[in-house]
Amino acid sequence: MPMAAADIEALILAGIPDASVELTDLAGDNDHWAARVVAESFRGQTRIAQQKAVYAALGGRMGGELHALQLTTAVPTSAA
Repeated sequence: MPMAAADIEALILAGIPDASVELTDLAGDNDHWAARVVAESFRGQTRIAQQKAVYAALGGRMGGELHALQLTTAVPTSAA
């Protein structure tokens, strides 16, 4: 069963409370998503560690309820 954007966002925010989450339904089927997750708590972490944090927040739903996720992570940029 596909996952709704609100469910994905809620899981990520529960695991990474300071995150900003942008989701795009890539195929229009609630089954193939692109996510951009930006969080200050990612600062100083490698991209791999950032992405592991997102996957941990999803609680093992990857490959099951959540079929495909194109994931981009970042730290907030400061205005100069």
